Amino acid sequence: MILVTGGAGFIGANFILDWLASSDEPVVNLDKLTYAGNLENLARLQNDPRHVFAQGDICDRALVDSLLATHQPRAIVHFAAESHVDRSIHCPGEFIRTNVEGTFTLLEAARAHWSALPADARTAFRFHHVSTDEVYGSLTPTAAPFDEAHLYAPNSPYSASKAASDHLARAWFHTYGLPVTTSNCSNNYGPFHFPEKLIPLIILNALAGKPLPIYGDGLQVRDWLYVGDHCAAIRRILTAGLPGETYNVGGWNEMTNLDIVGKVCALLDAARPRADGLSYSAQITHVTDRPGHDRRYAIDARKIERELGWRPAETFESGIAKTVRWYLEHAEWVKHVQSGAYRDWVSRQYGGRGEQTTRKEH
Repeated sequence: MILVTGGAGFIGANFILDWLASSDEPVVNLDKLTYAGNLENLARLQNDPRHVFAQGDICDRALVDSLLATHQPRAIVHFAAESHVDRSIHCPGEFIRTNVEGTFTLLEAARAHWSALPADARTAFRFHHVSTDEVYGSLTPTAAPFDEAHLYAPNSPYSASKAASDHLARAWFHTYGLPVTTSNCSNNYGPFHFPEKLIPLIILNALAGKPLPIYGDGLQVRDWLYVGDHCAAIRRILTAGLPGETYNVGGWNEMTNLDIVGKVCALLDAARPRADGLSYSAQITHVTDRPGHDRRYAIDARKIERELGWRPAETFESGIAKTVRWYLEHAEWVKHVQSGAYRDWVSRQYGGRGEQTTRKEH
């Protein structure tokens, strides 16, 4: 049994689906079901007893202790986080609470659980903390990509809160010996991505005939990682990663935001042309840049390839084609996310019910 936090969100849900597609080891999924947590992401696990869902807050120490005592997981994979930079600018307190206080609560609960395990189980136990390349700050156009020794220089409330959580995870390893591993990933994309983020926002706005907003000149550079590759990297770290180590996980795909939008528009032009024959790129609109917008991120992922043998399987071309196709084929999921119907349904179905298995929930 493993415990996954934030398993109804974008990356967490993909991880659970991938995990149970290749393993019969059960998963306990702890998720608060905030606006970006969606149990419809896990609909294919309906009636699957290997998935145990618990709705709750990672800051709730009593709940976390209860889950650990009941299920005795051999590993914790910690995805749960507030993750949208724009939201962090407007509501920084939510990011401090979830990303800093929540990680602290999990680490303390994990330490108590791990300390009480038999010797063999203590040695095998892992706490994997999932973080972001944004903790490293911004790179100049010619600077070398971020490696694991790069100094932290967060520039937004979001990245600062994640940097703090990284430091807590490191400290709990060095001070208490808790077997922690950390991964810092680049921008993920793929199925189930909540439409506040760039790629799904562009796809859905394009199809709806809305403007395609691009911050500033659109020349901000990011490294893009297909979510399935990220999940494979985490599985590999759980299997072979060394306690106390950090592994950068990237896609080797540096591109400007403007290039990304252009590629998405070209795929939509081919798959679902506009009625007027124009390209969706005609809908591109440049908007005022956000405060403190980092200019470039780039990940040096050679360590995880050298030490653990992981490298992304998808090119950006193959990954983005899969992503666009997924959104075109899942209009009902998109409709529910945009309308908020799934949140209303969750509230009706699970209000006050606490922990359930998917056998009972769907």
